[in-house]
Amino acid sequence: MKTRKIPMRKDIVTDQMFPKKELVRVVKNKENEVSIDETGKKAGRGAYIGLDVKIAEQAKKEHTFDKAFKIKIDDSFYDDLIAYVDHKQARKELFGDGK
Repeated sequence: MKTRKIPMRKDIVTDQMFPKKELVRVVKNKENEVSIDETGKKAGRGAYIGLDVKIAEQAKKEHTFDKAFKIKIDDSFYDDLIAYVDHKQARKELFGDGK
């Protein structure tokens, strides 16, 4: 049986390539609203970070998404992102799935 190609994406904080399922997509839409894309299918410009709380905290400290999307993003978004990544990381450790 033929092995399937695993889609890879670059983490904008660490500049490392990871399988798409091990990353969180953050998207900016046409109205300049930034949100976490849980499905990976929202319309807009996307950027990825790894499923690691340390990476999310580094993104907050360096305002990585402000630079990537060229807009000012509120700190509350970064706090939500850290909480989301922490939840996904804990879920992955418990259940071993990417959901």
